[in-house]
Amino acid sequence: MKMWKKNLLVCWFSMFVTGIGMSQIAPIMPLYIKHLGISNTSSISQLSGIAFGSTFVISAIFAPIWGSAADKFGRKPMLLRASLGMALVIASMGLASNVYVLIGLRLLQGAITGYGTACTTLIATQTDKEHAGYALGTLSTANIAGSLIGPSIGGLIEELFGVKYVFFITGGLLLIAFITTLLFVKESFVREDRKILTAKEVWSSIPEKSLTIVLSVTFLIITMALYTIEPIVTVYVTQLSKNTSHIALISGLVFSASGLANIIAAPRLGKLSDKIGAHKVMLIALIAAGLIYIPQAFVKNPWQLMILRFLLGLTLGGLNPSVNILVKKITPTSITGRIFGFTTSAGYFGVFAGSVLGGQVAARLGISCVFFVTSALLLLNAVWVYFRLYKKLT
Repeated sequence: MKMWKKNLLVCWFSMFVTGIGMSQIAPIMPLYIKHLGISNTSSISQLSGIAFGSTFVISAIFAPIWGSAADKFGRKPMLLRASLGMALVIASMGLASNVYVLIGLRLLQGAITGYGTACTTLIATQTDKEHAGYALGTLSTANIAGSLIGPSIGGLIEELFGVKYVFFITGGLLLIAFITTLLFVKESFVREDRKILTAKEVWSSIPEKSLTIVLSVTFLIITMALYTIEPIVTVYVTQLSKNTSHIALISGLVFSASGLANIIAAPRLGKLSDKIGAHKVMLIALIAAGLIYIPQAFVKNPWQLMILRFLLGLTLGGLNPSVNILVKKITPTSITGRIFGFTTSAGYFGVFAGSVLGGQVAARLGISCVFFVTSALLLLNAVWVYFRLYKKLT
C-alpha cells in the first residue's frame, strides 16, 4: 500500500476520534458550568457562549502559526503536538475548580489545536495529483462522522458517570489519536525552503495571490453558512413540531442529516473533482447550496426540513474538499502548511461569525430570514467565484 493511502487511513481514524472527543463537550458545557457553581440561567448561557466561542477565535489566530511550523519542522510533529496537548488540556478541564479556570483552559485549547490542519497538509503534499480529490474528500468526512456521534456519546457518559468524566474520556480519546499517529503515520520530511520566511515573504512567494484570497473567503462563507443555522435549529424545530415531547431527538436528527449526506457525498465529489476539475464542482455546489437554503424557510414540518438539510449536506460535500484541492494545486509545497493554516483560520472565524450572525438575524428579523441571508451569502460568493476563479482556471 502506498504511503499516502496508509497515512490517509490513520489520519481518518485519528480525526474521527478527535471529532468524537471535541463534539462531546459542546452539549454538556452548560451542565458543567452549572456544576461549577453558576446557578443563574442567563449567566450560564452567557458563560457557555464565551467558553465555546473563545476557543474558535484563538484557534483562528494560531492556525497560521502552526501551519508555518508544519512547513519548517514537518507535519507529523505538529500532529503529535496537537493531539497530546489537547489530550492533557481537555482532561484538565474535568479538574477545573471554577468557571474561569475552565474558560482559561478553553483558551489554551484554542492555542494548541491544529491537528486537522496538519493532517490536511500531510495528505495534500503526499498524494499524487490524480488522487488528491478522492483523498482530501475522504479525509473531510472524518471529523464530520465523529461530530455526528460525539454528542450522543457525551450525553450517555454524562448520564452514566457524571459530567466530569466527559472531559476525562475525551482526553483519553485524544491520547489514542496521539499514540496512533506516533506509531503509524509515516513522513519523509525534507524542508524545501531552508530560510525562515516572514509573513510578508510568504505572501510574496504565493504565485496566485488573488485565487488564494478567493479560496480563503469562500471557506469562511461556507463555514458561516453551516453555522448560521446551528444556534436556531432547536427553536425552529419547536415552531414546526406539533409533538413537543421529542424536540431534542428531532433537532438532533435534523442537525445530523446534513452531516450524514456530507459523509456520503464528499469522497464521490472528490473523485469527480479529479476528473472534471475542483473549480467546476465548487461553483455548482455553491449555487446548489444557495438555492437549497431558500425552501428551508417555508417548510411546514421538521421532516421536510430534514430532507432539505440532507440535500444541503450533499452539496457541502463538494465544497470543503474543493477548496483544499485548489489550495494544493496553486500553492508551492514549501508553504502549503502556512496557506492551509490561513484557510483553516478563515474557517474558525466562519464558525464564530456564523453563530453570531444566525442568532442576531433570528432575534431581529425572524428565523426565516436566516435562511434568506445565508442563501444570499452563498449565491453572491458563487458569482464572485465564477468571475475571479472559475473563468481563470477554465
